Amino acid sequence: MELHNEYHWVEDLVKHVHFPCHVLLVASSPDDIEKTRHYAQEIVDVMDKHGLCLSGFDILDRSSAKRIKELIDKADIIIAMGGHVPTQNTFFHEIDLKKHLQDFNGIWIGSSAGSMNSATLVYAQPELEGEVIDPTYKRFVRGLGLTKKIILPHYSSWKNDVVDGFRLLEDVTYPDSRGYVFYLMEDGSYVLGDTEEKIEEVVGEYYILHDGVMIQ
Repeated sequence: MELHNEYHWVEDLVKHVHFPCHVLLVASSPDDIEKTRHYAQEIVDVMDKHGLCLSGFDILDRSSAKRIKELIDKADIIIAMGGHVPTQNTFFHEIDLKKHLQDFNGIWIGSSAGSMNSATLVYAQPELEGEVIDPTYKRFVRGLGLTKKIILPHYSSWKNDVVDGFRLLEDVTYPDSRGYVFYLMEDGSYVLGDTEEKIEEVVGEYYILHDGVMIQ
């Protein structure tokens, strides 16, 4: 119930959007209405706590997907929530979200899985039991193309995890970084970008993992 603001994320936000404003939340689990509504209420509450008042709030999930153009046209900010990366990615493709975002001129905020699926190429790091050993599980999938950075959030919270008997960092993610550059982000850090200007910067603490070698 707090916004991570150690690197002045809130100040960057208010530079680019005027409050009160209209927010659209894009679900990660499009059929889990209760989970999405709970998350939406948390967003409303915490933004209000920081003086970021909203003029309206909509949710884009399975039930509202037919109104996607209307919902995006109304939004000043779109927030892609966290959750299971492949599930959200599949939903994005089903509703052709990338196409509908082409004329969106507001602020896109990707949170957790939402930040990962914002990339051109998404590394869907295994997280559930069975995903590491499943030969059909796709670890690299197409994303929205809003950033070229392959983002892995919450680094400190999963770096010691074990999935299917494999160390997630050393046994899975290190080998998967061959030929790629991963941005391992600590909570509070973020990518600040402008798609029109084709510029972006990483703000806060993060690590770069490339060809099995990690540097801070």
